[in-house]
Amino acid sequence: MKVLYRLKDAGYQAFLVGGSVRDLLLGIVPKDFDVATNALPEEIRRVFRNCRLIGRRFRLAHVHFGDEIIEVATFRASAAPEEVDDEDHREVEDVRGDARALDRSGRILRDNLYGSIDADVWRRDFTANALYYNIADFSVWDYVGGADDVKARVLKLIGDPEVRYREDPVRMLRAARFAAKLGFTLHPGTRAPLKELAPLLGGVPAARLFDECLKLFLGGHAVAGFERLKDFDLLAHFLPSLAEELATAPDGEAARLLALGLAGTDARVRADRSVTPTFLFAVLLYGPIMRLAAEREESGIPSVQALAEATDSVVAAQVRRIAIPKRFTLPLREMVALQPRFERRDGRKALALLAHPRFRAAYDLFVLRAEAGGVPQELADWWTELQTLPAESRADMVASLAPTEPGPDAAPGAPRRRRRRRGGRRPAGGDGGAPA
Repeated sequence: MKVLYRLKDAGYQAFLVGGSVRDLLLGIVPKDFDVATNALPEEIRRVFRNCRLIGRRFRLAHVHFGDEIIEVATFRASAAPEEVDDEDHREVEDVRGDARALDRSGRILRDNLYGSIDADVWRRDFTANALYYNIADFSVWDYVGGADDVKARVLKLIGDPEVRYREDPVRMLRAARFAAKLGFTLHPGTRAPLKELAPLLGGVPAARLFDECLKLFLGGHAVAGFERLKDFDLLAHFLPSLAEELATAPDGEAARLLALGLAGTDARVRADRSVTPTFLFAVLLYGPIMRLAAEREESGIPSVQALAEATDSVVAAQVRRIAIPKRFTLPLREMVALQPRFERRDGRKALALLAHPRFRAAYDLFVLRAEAGGVPQELADWWTELQTLPAESRADMVASLAPTEPGPDAAPGAPRRRRRRRGGRRPAGGDGGAPA
């Protein structure tokens, strides 16, 4: 309100725009608020001392109020409805070309120009996101029938859908995300080109796809978002190794683990609990990793090495499509590498695993595997109980399972005795630690 009224009082047009207007009409509390104005970025900065300009191709004003940021964008120009640009105002990639130039993947490229609200509306993506609330008289300006589409809960692209997707293939993922988040159906014309144009996602910068992946899966609608990816034929071009795994074993452990993991992520978001990209990608990639590890082990590679190589291979391939930062992939590798250790509860190794810095994340994944039927549930319950005990009781619990070696004359099934490790020390009072 401060931003809108201060721009208005300075003599500029000021509109609340986009998803916040849509959500308010739906009775949803908006996550953030964007403002559009006819003031140029430098003029916005003169109005607000707490303002910072960002971006290269298209300058944006970020007005800071403590930890909150209100994004203020100058109206953009467009010569025709089909000549559009990124609807989120986000800085994407520094490419040049005329309004209908194509890159090698078939995308339309063009520069940004400042303009009026009449032109700005045609650069937005969906009609439901092209509503402008005018602070001057409290009216909603609707150029494209967005209010009716919100009421009908229909997601419809502005302009020619094929042209819009070619300009920015990320709009296909946004269609899946908004349909999942809002419970909207896609307009037939908006849905029709998806299967044919889905390969264009391969030409999108991997960093953008990472951002879109987080929005899709960590916003509280991961289950619905994943279903939309499959329904819209986008999954194979977004998470190819996962799509291949699900096509091979649609009812296998990986599919069950994925369903449980995404549902758990949604539950945590609804409960206002933290969610991490590390665990998300572990859930998304665990199935492909385990299939490749099994194949390598069958070829004679030791199991630990096979698992490590499979993890590296699957993660590296996914990073080429979605730029997952190392601060998430490195702990993911550790989480996966620790999984076999949960199936060995012998003595000090079990206590050492409890002290591992990645224990909790790896344990959560192991519990999820048990729920999916991949490992015995009683094993997961054992690790759960172990964590609740004091240190002394933990030692007793794991000691009861410590492995021993049978005596030379022991009968089959006889109790096993401990074997001293070569080079170890004898108890106090022995012969000074001579080799056993």
